[in-house]
Amino acid sequence: MPTITSARPPLAEDVERRTSRYLISMGVRTACLILAVVVTGWLRWVFLAGAIFLPYAAVVLANAGRERVSTPDTVFDPRGITAGPETPARTDEGMERDA
Repeated sequence: MPTITSARPPLAEDVERRTSRYLISMGVRTACLILAVVVTGWLRWVFLAGAIFLPYAAVVLANAGRERVSTPDTVFDPRGITAGPETPARTDEGMERDA
């Protein structure tokens, strides 16, 4: 979906996305657990490792979202202004003023 602003998506949309990621990971974990019981040999250990380590990965991925973005308090920063080239000031009569 194209956006016309740099604003972050709504909180409800972010929570929904993270929840769906977590549920998909837990579905894969459940499949790994069932396959670890059904399958024999070295593949059983692969599925068992998936069933053990996927919850950690799922929680880390589900919590990875909506980090604070540090933005300056104001858009205008007077420290970034540099003086232009030095030009002598003129009086009303068009003569240079001594500084």
